[in-house]
Amino acid sequence: MANNDKSKINLAVIFGGRSSEHEVSLASAKSVLKALSGDKYNTIPVAITKKGNWLIGAKGGEYLRLHAKSAGKENAISLESSQSLVTSKNNDEKNLSGFMEGEISGGIDLVLPILHGAYGEDGRIQGMLDMLGIPYVFSGVLAHALAMNKPKAKINVKNAGVTVAAERLLYDGENYDAEKIISELSLPLVIKPAELGSSVGIAIAKDKKSLEKGIADAFRYGRTVMLEKYIAGREFTVAVMGTDTPEALPVIEIIPKISDFYDYKAKYEEGGSEHVCPADIPDNIRAKMQAYAVASFKAIGCRDLARADFIWSGEDDVIYFIELNTIPGMTATSLAPEAARAAGLDFTAFLDKLIAGAIIQ
Repeated sequence: MANNDKSKINLAVIFGGRSSEHEVSLASAKSVLKALSGDKYNTIPVAITKKGNWLIGAKGGEYLRLHAKSAGKENAISLESSQSLVTSKNNDEKNLSGFMEGEISGGIDLVLPILHGAYGEDGRIQGMLDMLGIPYVFSGVLAHALAMNKPKAKINVKNAGVTVAAERLLYDGENYDAEKIISELSLPLVIKPAELGSSVGIAIAKDKKSLEKGIADAFRYGRTVMLEKYIAGREFTVAVMGTDTPEALPVIEIIPKISDFYDYKAKYEEGGSEHVCPADIPDNIRAKMQAYAVASFKAIGCRDLARADFIWSGEDDVIYFIELNTIPGMTATSLAPEAARAAGLDFTAFLDKLIAGAIIQ
């Protein structure tokens, strides 16, 4: 049903999805729903199950409560007290037809898609929302699709004057010569599925055997694999907020604790990494990295918020672009909210600013 209280924003928060990052999305949505003020928003939880079914309203909240990993009662979501909910008469587990019904879509002012990876961060959900005429937070179809395709994103970023690592692409079914690749790029090499997030499927090859194994493993996640020259150095990330005049937030250094690089385990396991914010680096490096982040943001066509990852090489003192995340992690302790906190915005204020910027657009 539509919201009759015009002083509040009807905000649909979509989470879950069919990607390998389903659980990451649930963790982000749980934190977001807890932080959003019931005085400002009527929130509509919209869960997408791993099978692609949609649960809207109270059923969406129930799905999140049952499936999101809990870090204690203090993180529990109260569907009764912490926020007002716009609920649907269609509360069964169905496909997206319930979302498209007039009683639901007609009452939505804005969608906050907290969907990581395929189907959410690759432009598909944004295309659906565009067709429905429903405005949403974060970038549009093209920017999401471009950022998700790492090789194509690197082309745009490089054309904007940002340094990128040398690479070689392999396609499913292609016969490749491992020795020739090693000769061209030299070991070690970083092996990545070309279209995937959260460092899923990434490996570092230090010899021919691990290169061939890493390539075979990466092809399990897609039809294109990117082999990238390994850059030894310190890892950093820079979030960028805004649209017409995007601004870089404080630089964060990422120090992996349980892996050789910032892989899936280092990102999501407790104690997997240490974040230093603001990063302890020279001012000229900080300024250049922030400028690179804004340039990357613009080159890919982002809006509202994105996060660019870099490596500062200790060998040649060069800053290398790694990738750009168009829907970064959104727990209270995720990197973009952490940078915002260093800039003086707590998690709720950060979300308010993000939503307000999208409404203006």
